[in-house]
Amino acid sequence: MINLSLNKKVLIFGFIFTFFSSFGQSFFLGLFNSSIRDTLSITQGQFGTIYASATLLSSFLLIWVGKKIDDINIFKFAFFVTLLLSFSCFFFSKISSIAFLFIAIFLMRFSGQGMMSHTATTTISRYFTKSRGKALSTSWFGLSTAEFILPVLIVYLLTITAWQNIWVSISILVLIFLPITSFALVKNLNFDSREETKKEDNKNIKQWKRIDVLKDYRFYVVCLNMLAMPWIATGVFVYQSFITESKDWGTFVIAQSFMVYSILSVITLLVSGFLIDKFTSRKLLIFMNIPLLFSTLVLIFFHNPLTSFIFLGLIGISNGLANVLGSSTWAEIYGVKHIGSIKALTTALMVFSTAFGTALFGLLIDKGYSIEQIAFVSSTYIFLSILLLFFVRNKLNPQYI
Repeated sequence: MINLSLNKKVLIFGFIFTFFSSFGQSFFLGLFNSSIRDTLSITQGQFGTIYASATLLSSFLLIWVGKKIDDINIFKFAFFVTLLLSFSCFFFSKISSIAFLFIAIFLMRFSGQGMMSHTATTTISRYFTKSRGKALSTSWFGLSTAEFILPVLIVYLLTITAWQNIWVSISILVLIFLPITSFALVKNLNFDSREETKKEDNKNIKQWKRIDVLKDYRFYVVCLNMLAMPWIATGVFVYQSFITESKDWGTFVIAQSFMVYSILSVITLLVSGFLIDKFTSRKLLIFMNIPLLFSTLVLIFFHNPLTSFIFLGLIGISNGLANVLGSSTWAEIYGVKHIGSIKALTTALMVFSTAFGTALFGLLIDKGYSIEQIAFVSSTYIFLSILLLFFVRNKLNPQYI
């Protein structure tokens, strides 16, 4: 039997959990958009409203449930999350009405996008110290791998079987695989014996409680930047068919462009981990949304199908940065003692922003706005959030006691 160090076990655990979080991510659920709408005979706007409402509800629940990771053994917490994800996938296969669709999306967003990614990133952030950046990038590589593999696989499976059968299979896979791997990897994990680090690197950083974080103006400035990627990318993923039709890019062009998105996201993940450990997340944060800003400009000014590769490629770069910075930044500024509670809040805000993005895109589409006009709204938000961060970038250092 292979004898892995605890460091490697925690990394593998993070990788697997972010990979399986994909089943609740917008890029994955969006693949079933047409099939579900055909089953229920609903419009794009109706689907978007249900998706946004269910996502919003899941974000509120995540604030309360997510903080429990600070108080519960990580294996027990992970075991609960995996059972919930398996049940959610099975329930998704039983969608037969709008009410069932709402509950199914709520369960998938809460268990998949919310709790699975929250469990992975909080575990990594608390356990690793000096190599936190590289550890988080390795963990998020799981989601990037899923983004690369699953779209092509699901598109193929939808041609040979009913979409409901796919979800039943996923449910069984989760139920069998995740509890076993969780037991093997983190059953003995104790956050009191974290990654070894030099004493001089382990200064007495102030350990912020969530209530204190909410009183810190820096939190809101950073959040404005952190939330840009989730709400804009979700809008793009959920309404990718609208973008494809508006630009006349073609379904296969978009599918191929997602591969560029995944590749650049992975490359950025790997590079950003080393950069964070060398320069800190706080210094890299200002660059996170610049590629995303340029992607909206591409959408505004260009129409050639080849630009879809550039468009999604730029989003992939920002996504790679956002995935790592979205976890490491909070640990650097506010410490790790209460990081589960803080991350529950920020993850809930992230989920909330995806609901906002879905609702906003859907509303603007129904009002007759073009994709170029929607991209302009997005670019304005990104530019203003970067500008605000620029003025406080030198005030993001942690406080010491």
